[in-house]
Amino acid sequence: MALDPRELEALRPQLLRFAQLQLRNNSLAEDTVSETILAVLEHPERFQQQSSFKTYVVGILKHKLIDQLRRGRREVQLNSDEDDADRSDAEMVDALFTRNGHAVEAAPSWGNPDQALERKEFFDILQLCIDKLPAKTGRIFMMREWLELDTDAICKELDITTANAWVLLYRARVRLRECLQLNWFGAQP
Repeated sequence: MALDPRELEALRPQLLRFAQLQLRNNSLAEDTVSETILAVLEHPERFQQQSSFKTYVVGILKHKLIDQLRRGRREVQLNSDEDDADRSDAEMVDALFTRNGHAVEAAPSWGNPDQALERKEFFDILQLCIDKLPAKTGRIFMMREWLELDTDAICKELDITTANAWVLLYRARVRLRECLQLNWFGAQP
């Protein structure tokens, strides 16, 4: 199959954004995306059309990111706003639950989620919601759910405790649920 370089170029911003979120280093993210694109261009015969081209390229990026994280050559750039965001997250989470741990209000029905997931716009909204998360919270969520790293690997990579990892994952899921409720499911006719 002949690859269209324009397709790869159109995917580059999405690939770069995700690589930057995971690696927290623009140079390493650029290098990883370039390696991904180079791998696709050097071996076009490996794309067997068993999935979409985008899925194929993202799969290669996923493996390159995992390799990069395992090499441990990245620099951590911490944002001082993280502590403030963590405090506001805790307040938000506390407001959602009663003293005995039950939800203040039940999660609303989202209709048929399978139909919603099939719509491309859903993933655009999901990406916007992930981008709104504090950097560390979004990063740990994507490491767990997209890169499929186990908790131990995440904790080692981010130098955090297991309890902290689970708290951050919980906060990410709560905030994503709220964001999707406001921007997707609440907006449905």
